[in-house]
Amino acid sequence: MVRAALPSLRIPSLDIFRHRQYARFWVARWFATLGVQIQATAMAWQVYDVARTHGQSVAEAAFLLGLVGLAQFLPLLLLSMFGGQAADRYNRQLILTGCIAFKGVIALGLTLISGMDGAIIIPAIFAAAIAAGATNAFMPPAASALLPNLLPREELPQGIAWSSLAFQSATIIGPAIGGLLYGVGAFAPYAVTLALMCVSVVLMSLLKPPQQKPVEDAHALHMIVEGLRFVWSNKIVLGAISLDLVVVLLAGAIALLPVFARDILHAGPSEMGVLRSAMGVGAAIVALWLTMKPLRTRVGHWMFGATIAFGLATIAFGLSQWLWVTAFALAIAGGADMVSVYVRQTLIQLNTPDEMRGRVGAVSFVFISASNELGDFEAGLMARIFGPVLAVVAGGTLAVGASLWWMRLFPQLAKADGFEPAKQP
Repeated sequence: MVRAALPSLRIPSLDIFRHRQYARFWVARWFATLGVQIQATAMAWQVYDVARTHGQSVAEAAFLLGLVGLAQFLPLLLLSMFGGQAADRYNRQLILTGCIAFKGVIALGLTLISGMDGAIIIPAIFAAAIAAGATNAFMPPAASALLPNLLPREELPQGIAWSSLAFQSATIIGPAIGGLLYGVGAFAPYAVTLALMCVSVVLMSLLKPPQQKPVEDAHALHMIVEGLRFVWSNKIVLGAISLDLVVVLLAGAIALLPVFARDILHAGPSEMGVLRSAMGVGAAIVALWLTMKPLRTRVGHWMFGATIAFGLATIAFGLSQWLWVTAFALAIAGGADMVSVYVRQTLIQLNTPDEMRGRVGAVSFVFISASNELGDFEAGLMARIFGPVLAVVAGGTLAVGASLWWMRLFPQLAKADGFEPAKQP
């Protein structure tokens, strides 16, 4: 019986890494993402801990965490469409390399001031969040537009799954490392982030991607309007992007992890690192499964099922009083989010012409950041008004309702069977 079962076991194929440019790109982004996760964990804990140490209440300190998310989102909102047209107009590799280098400069600044008084460190972290937000207006559109040029079209879904696995594995390891390093000293996670960014810059600079097709009529405002018009007219793309915005905006609660770790679960920075890693664990398991069995059919049903599961897992996270139950709920949420991200990214990439991928990627990332960073602000604000537990539970409930409503608003997305654009009769 055992022998009969063994041939059915599958392991992820590494064949996609025969594409050398994709392999370099994958490793470079992994190092950069790992650094970002380490730094984000340290920033969140330091802001919350300093605020509580200086006499702020749980609700006040939670609201401060939300403001950090808002500080990161606003410059991204203002600049992202310019970042999208830049990715279609200029060398995407150079944009990526420059953005990662600038993130290294941010890490250097945080390393130098990490041990100073709270009156200095909190404004400095806000400044770092603003600078990171401005950088994120240019980096993700360039990355999402460059990726499809490094692989044959038929291998793109698997490439996206492997790219998501890189991100999620970094989200598992990064917060855990960040929490442990913070125990050594506040400077340590920022210094390690700086080193990782330096490695990523070197790897990204070694890329030799195919020559980028020049965009005709390369006027910035015209290109931005053209990109927005394309997203609005393509209901599959618009539905996928907006669904992520609504669900994660309502149910996202990552910003409140320091609150739950310190004052609800009565734990420290290491345990908070475990909680931040938990979502990555769930997402990485699902991403690994997707590298072995990429979705081919009923992709719309998979996406909506995932967003409903995400909302339900968020409710469980908000109600839990035990560390490992909380971590398990977050892992379920991470796995569900991974399915949604995979379907959304693949649909967008395969339904968008190459010469518009930067602009469409920028629109997508504005929505993603609105759901993440603006969601952090919304979570902090709701926690300030209603308390952290009620804020998280209510957000998860609303996310489930929004998913069901979006199925009615975008029936083309709900009924989508495959990733490729539907052929016109």
